Amino acid sequence: MSVDNYLNQISAKKFRESLHSDCSQCFGLCCVALNITASSDFANHKPAGEPCSNLQSCFQCKIHEELREKGFRGCTVFDCLGAGQMVSQHTFKGQGWRENPAMAEKMFRVFPIMEQLVEMMAYISEALTYPLQLELQKNLSKQLRQLEKLTKLDGDALVTLDIIKYRMPVNELLLKTSVHIRHALIETISSKNKRKLDYRGVDWLGKNLRGKDLRAIDLRGAYLIAADLQDADLRGADFIGADLRDANVSGANLSTSLFLTQMQINSTNGNIKTKLPTHIQRPSHWSN
Repeated sequence: MSVDNYLNQISAKKFRESLHSDCSQCFGLCCVALNITASSDFANHKPAGEPCSNLQSCFQCKIHEELREKGFRGCTVFDCLGAGQMVSQHTFKGQGWRENPAMAEKMFRVFPIMEQLVEMMAYISEALTYPLQLELQKNLSKQLRQLEKLTKLDGDALVTLDIIKYRMPVNELLLKTSVHIRHALIETISSKNKRKLDYRGVDWLGKNLRGKDLRAIDLRGAYLIAADLQDADLRGADFIGADLRDANVSGANLSTSLFLTQMQINSTNGNIKTKLPTHIQRPSHWSN
């Protein structure tokens, strides 16, 4: 590997790890802009654009330390990857929706768009941390620079953005990255362990996968709700779009899982033995 490639990977790793929410720099956008439906994750319904009853004037949650106990588990799962503070401090230059109600609607419309842009940036920057073919690396870097420019647009430009136009080429590049990285890992797996690797969209609700060797499998869009993944080896598994709600990942090795997000991990149950990628923080509700 050349020095330039090494430095690019290190830089991408730091960039990926920097994408996390900072509620102290946000105007409580996730507590206002999003539509919330009453469910096991949310104690009550809240339409988009209406502030949550628990949001204080300082934009902090008055039951932050008791969210799970009071029926707002979904709030502890949500992670905007920093989109909230970008909209609050950069797009709208630190002007809150309470002090400037005329721009409130626009701010609330921009927030989910910024979320998608930052999510794509997170995936791409992670992809760039892996050893890749030069052409693929160049194309990913180009997309990352383009997305970063889009995040700096003003509110008027962002609300009219055709987000699908940008998602399609990004998705294609991430697929190529996944195939490249997983195939490299597959070659290190003993021929005795040859097995099916494509489980895209599989329905594994509640499935017992305890201790299974699931290295390098494709779990894009998979349904893993309440699946038992205790002590499973999930290194190199692709998790884009996978639903991990209530999955048990205690002791599982997710250290090099591909495209795993903080929100996905926040929705699981794990413990101190669970191995996570460096950009993922251990959820506070996990057991020891």
